[in-house]
Amino acid sequence: MRDDERKQTRDEFGEAVNMTAATLEKWLGTDESKEVGDKQSGESTGHASGRRIVSLLRKKRDDLTDADLEHMRKVVGYVHRHLAQRPDGEVDDSRWRYSLMNWGHDPLKN
Repeated sequence: MRDDERKQTRDEFGEAVNMTAATLEKWLGTDESKEVGDKQSGESTGHASGRRIVSLLRKKRDDLTDADLEHMRKVVGYVHRHLAQRPDGEVDDSRWRYSLMNWGHDPLKN
């Protein structure tokens, strides 16, 4: 991957993921986090992604692999698609918000 593509991916990931590693890690330990998402083998896809996002947030920029950057692009795509599906009404305690939070984005955070 070219340097400009790597930078663009990191920038877009930084915009999409608005939770810190510590905040996301704490969230992933909650019952609400574990109850949402598409589950194939006990753990939802989003929950597993959240654990990987914590790892990515703690990595140094120069240590990111192509596989890491590919996952970062996947996260950006998911967050953008899911934000476009915002339900009507209050979302504070919604499965929609909780699913986004598993992917590192809290839609209530400014």
